[in-house]
Amino acid sequence: MPGSFDPVTLGHLDVVRRAAEMFDEVVVAVATNVAKRPLLPAAERVALVAAAVAGLPRVRAAEAPGLLVDFCREVGATAIVKGLRSGGDYDAELPMAWMNRHLGVETVFLPADPAVAHIASSLVKDVARHGGRIDDLVPPGVAAVVRARLAQEGT
Repeated sequence: MPGSFDPVTLGHLDVVRRAAEMFDEVVVAVATNVAKRPLLPAAERVALVAAAVAGLPRVRAAEAPGLLVDFCREVGATAIVKGLRSGGDYDAELPMAWMNRHLGVETVFLPADPAVAHIASSLVKDVARHGGRIDDLVPPGVAAVVRARLAQEGT
């Protein structure tokens, strides 16, 4: 299950939990999107994801620094799992799914649980930047890390 996870959210964890019921193992692949400037460095994102999934059997976090299909081959993944919150997500994800299929790995789409479909990492960061409460949108410990990083950014 790839993503930038900047930061990891309860929406991400919902999809991870559900994927873990479908597959023998789920590797949460923390990637860097070159089109985005991440708030958190990759190593910190991997650590936060690893902490968030620590209680889930057969789930682990790893950095995926290059081409996703190469990472899939390295870890023996048979599918890429992507969560979808809306039709806009589907429109953005479908061309990537086609390309990944062309390169040898299928994609499975899981619709978001409506209870967490409003949560997006970009919105979490925006709320935090404006002093809003994000503790109920992210796993334990993540809000403090985001606030600390934003405080560093502001100096």
